[in-house]
Amino acid sequence: MHKFVATLQKIESQVWYTGFLVPNDIGEILTQDGEKRVMCSINGNKTFHAALLPYGNGSFFILVNKERQKKLKLIEGCELQITLEKDTSKYGMPMPEEMEELLAQDPEGNVLFHKLTMGKQRSLLHIIGKPKSTNIRLNKALTIVNYLKSTGGKLDFKELNVAFKENKF
Repeated sequence: MHKFVATLQKIESQVWYTGFLVPNDIGEILTQDGEKRVMCSINGNKTFHAALLPYGNGSFFILVNKERQKKLKLIEGCELQITLEKDTSKYGMPMPEEMEELLAQDPEGNVLFHKLTMGKQRSLLHIIGKPKSTNIRLNKALTIVNYLKSTGGKLDFKELNVAFKENKF
């Protein structure tokens, strides 16, 4: 487990917005196996799955999205007590129960899902796990698996969004 103090700041990039820098020595230790997924806690709050993102000069940062900033009452420039440890989970994020059960019952969907890159798997798991309603999570999981089966495992997020709209989420 690695603990340090960081500052919430704007990250100079066209893609990312707000986050904190990870000390180089800690970043090197956590990524020595080539994996960049970590479990992160800010100010002693519940840990969450995160990625050590490259900052461009050999260092890393972690993105803190607006939703998390609001929930934890964080503002730019505030000091953060950070705890990081290696993420040893299979997907780098929680597997929603609905998707786990569906993949257990659908061998073809299971194979197609697991042929996707880990990043695409995480994106789909995030989409499924975000809603609070079990029914919505299940419908999203079904839509994703049926979409993958209809495309032979090819994933186009624009097409997938059309499939979600057709199912009226």
